[in-house]
Amino acid sequence: MRALAPVLALAVAFLVSGGPATDAAAAMGDEGLSADLSRPPEHHTVADAVPGKDGVKRMAILRGLDKLTGQSAVVDAPVGVPVHYATLTITSKYCYSTPSSETPEAIAFLEIVDHRPDKPAQKVFSGWMWASSPSLNAMEHPLYDVWVISCKTNEPGQASPPVASMAPVKPVSPNKGATDDAVELPEGAGQ
Repeated sequence: MRALAPVLALAVAFLVSGGPATDAAAAMGDEGLSADLSRPPEHHTVADAVPGKDGVKRMAILRGLDKLTGQSAVVDAPVGVPVHYATLTITSKYCYSTPSSETPEAIAFLEIVDHRPDKPAQKVFSGWMWASSPSLNAMEHPLYDVWVISCKTNEPGQASPPVASMAPVKPVSPNKGATDDAVELPEGAGQ
């Protein structure tokens, strides 16, 4: 119900004023219904990451989705560096990809804090996320989704293939190319 409060405020202002609810929207601020994703994204590289015990710098490649607008963005999160996506601050603590000779898998330990203007900062996620099974341990947030795509390191030859595709998906019919003939029904079966 709390997530609907800004929407209800705009609707009431619209009905009362008989016109657009620009005053109510202005009163709610820039972050009222959805964060402004049109601002330039932060540009981070693997070089920004804090090196691990083995001296390797790692970076999680994430995908963020604004559930209200349907707008998505790639978020580069170097290990140990807080990055911002909308009202979220994402800190990648560790990122691991399987070697290219094994089944592709990327795993990242993330801490995500929500900094909405109408509420105090709140930790909304802390744990491991798997690229191959984002719903296994998903962040539950009313406005945004975040999931792991892959991991990068500063070691040559260690780039892992993305587990979750970053390309648009083209649906294919399960019956495409089927050569089965239509089954003939017995007389009166369709009644």
